Amino acid sequence: MAETITRCTWCGDSELYVKYHDEEWGIPVRDDQKLFEFIVLEGAQAGLSWITILRRRENYRAAFAGFDALKVARFGDNDVTRLLGDSGIIRNKAKIQSTIKNAKVFLDTAEEFGSFAVYLWRFVDNTPVVNAWAETSQIPAITPLAEKISKDMKKRGFSFFGPTVCYAHMQATGMVNDHLTSCFRYGALT
Repeated sequence: MAETITRCTWCGDSELYVKYHDEEWGIPVRDDQKLFEFIVLEGAQAGLSWITILRRRENYRAAFAGFDALKVARFGDNDVTRLLGDSGIIRNKAKIQSTIKNAKVFLDTAEEFGSFAVYLWRFVDNTPVVNAWAETSQIPAITPLAEKISKDMKKRGFSFFGPTVCYAHMQATGMVNDHLTSCFRYGALT
């Protein structure tokens, strides 16, 4: 008899969502390029469902130079025009321009702190916040810490990174463990 694996309910049975849940969500990320990838994707997701962005992730990778912040920071008007014509991504001019601007701010922040990871992880004393949620309905969309980080990032010049997007970023990159306590990933990440 096959063993049943209990997962967070939000991932449902979508193969893409399950793979993302099992292999990425909540795993601490300290690699700057991966952190930039999530900034790009979370910014694109603002106002949309995460599955919409996950389905387009490889298109975003191709459109935004493999999530190389240095290359994206050099994008100009011709790149914005090219991206507005790319049906594989969300063709929102403000989000595209924000991604380019965020790349520049990302690089400035990384230079100031030695890496973007050092900057970001200092907000949690370099240790993931471990919550103990029994139900998905208990998981907040915003926390005071996400508000604090978002405010600091906005002050630095980041856009499309409000508290809700910030908290989603924290969950995705493992700064916070919001797997349900019944989920098989919870114990592995505590």
